[in-house]
Amino acid sequence: MQDKINLNKNKFSFKKIIYSGGFASFSSALMAIILGLIFGFIVMLIAKPESAGAGFKFITLGGFKRIGDVFYFATPILMTGLSVGFAFNMGLFNIGASGQYTMGMFFAMYVGFMWDLPPSIHWIVAILAGMLGGMLWGFIPGIFKAFLNVNEVITSIMFNYIGMYIVDMAIQGSSTMYKFEQTRTNYLPASVQIPSLGIPNSNVNWGIILAIAIGIVLYIVLQKTIFGYELKATGFNKFASEYAGMKGKKNIILTMIIAGGLSGLGGAFAILAPSAIAGSSMTYEPINIIAPNGFNGIAVALLGNSHPIGTIFSSIFISHIQRGGTLASLVGYKPEIIDVVIAVIIYFSAFAAVMNETLVNFFKNHIGKKHDKETANNEVSDNEIKEAE
Repeated sequence: MQDKINLNKNKFSFKKIIYSGGFASFSSALMAIILGLIFGFIVMLIAKPESAGAGFKFITLGGFKRIGDVFYFATPILMTGLSVGFAFNMGLFNIGASGQYTMGMFFAMYVGFMWDLPPSIHWIVAILAGMLGGMLWGFIPGIFKAFLNVNEVITSIMFNYIGMYIVDMAIQGSSTMYKFEQTRTNYLPASVQIPSLGIPNSNVNWGIILAIAIGIVLYIVLQKTIFGYELKATGFNKFASEYAGMKGKKNIILTMIIAGGLSGLGGAFAILAPSAIAGSSMTYEPINIIAPNGFNGIAVALLGNSHPIGTIFSSIFISHIQRGGTLASLVGYKPEIIDVVIAVIIYFSAFAAVMNETLVNFFKNHIGKKHDKETANNEVSDNEIKEAE
């Protein structure tokens, strides 16, 4: 009898999975991806019907042939995605990830060019400097929001432009950092480049490992700590959390500092990556254009439902179809076709709540009921359990 009780307590529950938040998030993301890919295929059929099959194959499978590049390009958008998602858990919309990313990249480059440090720690100090630059650019909108109640969307998006122009002017004014004849930065010293993971013809490095580790740490902080609970509680209801003794202003500033630091790390990981060409490095062109990786991070965070683990997978997926999308040009498609697919995926992910309810109801009405009927005869009744106890 005791064995039957233990079996009943430990058995697999399909119903719990259906009703879980993780299933709802995964199902909405999956549906958005499928609908986005279908829409993209329709666009390809309209644009060039004879090459639609080959082009779609490149988009969906091409990334596997460039797996190193997939992980390299996923690294910065993973960090900006974590930044946006972390702030969103606090009820803040950090649309300034691009400016924080650019400022972090500049701080990392400054340490790389201007500081003479031992090779063993040079790249580590540069990464920390990048995080510091992003934190500074997140701190200022946080102060405005906490003490003056200025909407963070307005301040952070304006700081995108301010940061971009400041960085471009600073780089162009430095002969050490800027190569005038090629209108880009000089090559960074080898000592400041992040160690490579050794995948041939690829820039992938230890940055992706660090980024994934940071995502896992953020998950633990948000889900398993008092600090994370306070942040989410403040995001759900600012007034109730303050009434409960939580420090709303302090949490707003800390959230924007952490979010800025995450974006700054994204900039550092991107610029400090080793080049696949010996003797060179990644470079930056100060051409007064806001860094797209900040806005791509918003898309990654939305697709990952602002969950750190979901953001890790969504960044890799977005990078995967971006790398495959560049190969679609081999069959006559413009590279912008992949931007259409990603835009539609994000568009559908914005309707996550509706899609969650529809899909979950489907499982409850069809699969869940069927599963309950199949397992009903194997369940031990509550009375039997009470008697045994």
